[in-house]
Order: sequence, then C-alpha cells, then structure tokens
Amino acid sequence: MSKFTLVGLTLILGVVAVGCNQRESAAEVQRDVTAAEATRTKDVADARSDATKDVNAQVEKLDAKGEDVQKSIDKGAQDIAVAKANGDYKVAIQRCEAKVDSAQTLCKERADEVLKEAKAKAETIVSR
Repeated sequence: MSKFTLVGLTLILGVVAVGCNQRESAAEVQRDVTAAEATRTKDVADARSDATKDVNAQVEKLDAKGEDVQKSIDKGAQDIAVAKANGDYKVAIQRCEAKVDSAQTLCKERADEVLKEAKAKAETIVSR
C-alpha cells in the first residue's frame, strides 16, 4: 500500500469517526422528533384498528369459545403496547440526537433499556 493511500484511508476514517455522536441542531432534532411522534401516533392507531377488527371477528364467532375472544383482546392489547413502545423509542432516540458524545450514548442506551422493559411487559399481556 502506498504512503498516499494509507494517509487517505486515515483521513477518511478520521472524518467518519468525527461524524459519530454529533449533536444535531435544535431544528433538526425538533423535525425528527415531530416525525417520530407522527409515526408513533399512526402506528398505535393502526394497531388499535387491527385489534378492534380481530376482536370483532372473534365476537362474530362467539359460538366457538369465549376464551378466543379474550385471546384476541389480549393479543390486541399486546400489539398496541408494542407499537407504543416502538414509537416511544423512536421519539426518545430522536431526542438523544440533541446531546453530544457520552450524554448521547447514555441517552440511547437508556432508550434501549426502556424499550426492552416495555416489550417484556407487553409479553406478559398474552401470557396471562
């Protein structure tokens, strides 16, 4: 490898490393947070709509078993909880973009933990 290639690669890697955990401007963060909140709202509404359709389908088949209806209700509640958790996570990650370096990393790690906890809690809905 030539000396110029090595220097070029070093510069490229340096630029890439500097780009990580960069603080976004307040306007960029607000735009991203607003978009994430809108996506969260839509995803939760879609999950609610799907859950309602599933429950209504089970109610129509009520001649079967009442537990099928309860399973549909529980599954719908779980899907809604997961959609909300994913949306909250996306919003939190966008808010983390306003922070720099270790504060941003810690913020994202906390968002990961909250998402994991919320999904674990959602799993308990169906396993009741």
